[in-house]
Amino acid sequence: MSGSEGLKAAEGEGTGHSPTQAQEKPANGVAGLKHWRHDMTAGLLVSLISLPLSLGIAVASGAPPIAGLFSAIIAGLLLPFLGGSYVTISGPAAGLAPVLLAAMLTLGRGDLATGYPLLLVVISIVGVIQIVLSALKAARFSAIFPAAVVEGMLASIGLMIIAKQLPNFLGAKYHAHEFFEYFAETPAAFRHMQPRVFGLGVVCLALLFALGSRRAGSLRKIPPQLTVVVLGIVLGRALGLGDGALIHLPDQILGHGIVLPNFTGLFGDPALWGAALAAVVTLTMVDGVESLATAQAIDKIDPFRRKSSPNRVLFSMGALNIASSLAGGLTIIPGGVKSKACIVGGGRTLWANFYNALFLLFFLFVARPLIGMIPLAALAAILIHTGYKMSEPAVWRHVGRIGREQLGLFTITVVATLLTDLLIGIGVGIVAKLALNLAFAARGEGPFEAIAKAPGHLAALFRSPVAGASVEGGSYHVRFDGPLVCFNSLPVNRALAAIPRQADRLFLHFQEGVTVIDHTTCENLIHFAEEFEHSGRGAAEFVGMELLGRLSDHESCTRIRQINLPGPVAPRPSRAILGDLWGGLPILSAASALQGLAMDEAIKDAFDEQPVHADHPRGVLVRLGMVPVDRYVRHPEGDLAAFSLQQRDPRGVDYASAPDAERARPIM
Repeated sequence: MSGSEGLKAAEGEGTGHSPTQAQEKPANGVAGLKHWRHDMTAGLLVSLISLPLSLGIAVASGAPPIAGLFSAIIAGLLLPFLGGSYVTISGPAAGLAPVLLAAMLTLGRGDLATGYPLLLVVISIVGVIQIVLSALKAARFSAIFPAAVVEGMLASIGLMIIAKQLPNFLGAKYHAHEFFEYFAETPAAFRHMQPRVFGLGVVCLALLFALGSRRAGSLRKIPPQLTVVVLGIVLGRALGLGDGALIHLPDQILGHGIVLPNFTGLFGDPALWGAALAAVVTLTMVDGVESLATAQAIDKIDPFRRKSSPNRVLFSMGALNIASSLAGGLTIIPGGVKSKACIVGGGRTLWANFYNALFLLFFLFVARPLIGMIPLAALAAILIHTGYKMSEPAVWRHVGRIGREQLGLFTITVVATLLTDLLIGIGVGIVAKLALNLAFAARGEGPFEAIAKAPGHLAALFRSPVAGASVEGGSYHVRFDGPLVCFNSLPVNRALAAIPRQADRLFLHFQEGVTVIDHTTCENLIHFAEEFEHSGRGAAEFVGMELLGRLSDHESCTRIRQINLPGPVAPRPSRAILGDLWGGLPILSAASALQGLAMDEAIKDAFDEQPVHADHPRGVLVRLGMVPVDRYVRHPEGDLAAFSLQQRDPRGVDYASAPDAERARPIM
């Protein structure tokens, strides 16, 4: 399953474990075998979900259906010996199906049968690279990907899954290869579809949505995928569907079911190297990001609150990809839906994967004729439902609630991916994120000034924002004094990982140099603070974050220290604010804009005049954090402009007309 499903699993319902159970933390390896009853029960439940999903993912990837089962079986048998996580269930991934299909068609020059053995070589190379990256501790670099871009990537994958399942859902032949081509061809496909196939697919899809609703009650305890497969078999027999509309498994599974990688064909044809390189890069990136995202999401709902090891997860996925490809299987990643089913079923260790594989082997060799009765339309319905859950309107609304700028990044990534491919789409999303951060840094600057300062602003996004860390008594203080964005998250993570064991309080200080905290970093900091407190080590506090303006009401929204935001201030009827002093000045266009700012710099930029620090009979108190300072600036014409900050309401006060007159209005 995909990483987005893993993220959804983190928001799932209760797991059925009692608080007392959570006190003991089961271990992997030999020590975990004592939990065999729990893991075997969970393995059976997972296998009932894994069977139809593995078959459907293989079909969606353009591979023989048996390849999906081989992948799930190999992953299940080997993962308990590799480790990395605790209750994740690994196997073929729906999120990688569009990438695999596109690579297979490219390598095979349009012929899936030719492209599949070549794709297996690519998968084995990806596995080797993942093992090398794990040795280099490269899993930490997954933190630099913007959250909105990753969500956009997963949503676009969901849409591609839907589009590429239309042929099996309608029972019609398509000539399309790209996303928009599928929908352009669909009106004509409806005229040539098989009504019985389409009707079966519609019933199965409707049942999936019905079983997924809360009104399904006790029916939700049965895996919806299993229910749909059983119904599909019954309807397929009743409708008399032909062999072309059903799953096909070879009669001799070991003799004719295994496809070996064609190393000679790939390495001996230089014309394929470019396509192979693109596939390797894309699969390495998407497989790695999804694997780590899903493992972290499942950590959040693990009733024993155990933490996976990102680099070990990467190593395990690399080893599994090599083993799977050598046996004719697909790419392997942890699956969100199957992992949550494992937890709900009482699974406690990675041995649940092993039992899942044993049950799949039983189904494969004992129930092969029954598997051959599964309609392709039923599997298409399962995958269309999966794709919908990855890209449904609720996902877009969730991103929009975090912030409009996040929704913009999300949308740009989705559109760019659907118009091109995953690799380019991710690249476009990252570039858009960089441009957004530069715009935040350059707010209030003129076009030429912004261009001149762009290199410095860009460098600041990659420079360490950690100004220092110290232990004071039993408290650990980390001070940030630069932009906090996903691109410079590595030194932030290092500073947080260095908290001494004896520290019973954590203070994160956001100093004046912190001009922006992006959503990705904000979410990570909040999660880290929650985990620190939940571990029982003590309390965690953010000092100074409240002085930054929020871009939405969401807890992990982007926060900006607002200086000279764009948008001219409407003129007031006073000669002190006309002409050179205030006319059209783009200063302080949001509430709390003065909070925590370097006031001297703000006033100097606005008035081209150095502020004077002194007591003045008409001076107005300004608070910078906890330090009260009188600040005012004298205009060349003699008019005095003073500033005050009263709670969250910046006010400009004009004393120019009369010394005893005090007229003020909010500058919003």
